[in-house]
Amino acid sequence: MAELTERQRRILAGLVSEYIEHGEPISSGWLADHADLHLSSATVRNVLAHLEELGLLRQPHTSAGRVPTDAAYRLYVDGLLEVRKPRRPSLEIEARLRQAGTVHDLLENVSHELSRASHQIGFALTPAGFVARLRHIDFVRLEGSRVLAIVVSTAGQITHKVVDIGDSCDAVTLSQAANYINTEFGGLTLDEVRAAIEVRMQQERMLYNALAARALRLAQDGLPADAPETTLHVQGASLLLDALLGAPADREQTIETMRALIRMIEEKHRLVALLTHYMDAPGLTIVIGVEHGLPDLRPFSLVASTFREGERTGTVGVIGPTRMRYQRAISVVDTLSAAVTNVLEGQHPESS
Repeated sequence: MAELTERQRRILAGLVSEYIEHGEPISSGWLADHADLHLSSATVRNVLAHLEELGLLRQPHTSAGRVPTDAAYRLYVDGLLEVRKPRRPSLEIEARLRQAGTVHDLLENVSHELSRASHQIGFALTPAGFVARLRHIDFVRLEGSRVLAIVVSTAGQITHKVVDIGDSCDAVTLSQAANYINTEFGGLTLDEVRAAIEVRMQQERMLYNALAARALRLAQDGLPADAPETTLHVQGASLLLDALLGAPADREQTIETMRALIRMIEEKHRLVALLTHYMDAPGLTIVIGVEHGLPDLRPFSLVASTFREGERTGTVGVIGPTRMRYQRAISVVDTLSAAVTNVLEGQHPESS
């Protein structure tokens, strides 16, 4: 991009923007009339010819206008990122996400929201064992020696588990046991809570405190199991299929793109492997066409961003054809990744 003049940059950005909007090869005449360049058609034509020589544009047919290459999309996106301002999630978006009962539901909602707002495939990926932190635990007395353990996470995830403690226990004792666990372990991940309980139960001096010992046993038996494997939530394949079918593109190319899309969704493990790699890069990641390591993904672009829950990270984003509305996709992904972080860490937009 540094090698291009300001005029060449403006014309290239104008052509990419017009092609994204209309999906047809863009002629110099159309660009001169519609892209607010204030340049003659002849001037625009000469610049387009030079940009084609640089590998930034191509002509599908000799008499047709030009379309951007993946390299042109990259320069266009880099230009968007130069002037990008971080977006803060709205109260409305966070309120919708906070209605989810579990982390699984939360990320399912996020993938749907991403797809709806971008008109692309929306996805949310969490690594193995990803959970929110312990907000509080309650113990409720049932019949006989049974106790209901209610665990609430920072993401609003609520789990219930019935445990048998071997003897009866009154409501006051159970309340004191819950207060002990919440004071000692609140804010830790469930994995961290389990590990800490194991350590404390091995310390003989703790066993002299009957309340603490009972609380630790209750918590150990009542905590739910973590998710055993990486999970991927995908929504919006039908939206992308409709967009591809409705685009005025080459029929053969459209069919191949649709096949790649179907393979990508059917073989989730390959997509998970790719997206897991992107989780190592904090913040926003944009991969365009030929930049993908997997050949099947080269008809597509990916806009992704990491979200946090303590030291753990996951990824949310969108996948669509290289002719996607990048500005909208970047804005949507930015906003929702920040919203997920706020929900999982118990923050609110007005205080973050």
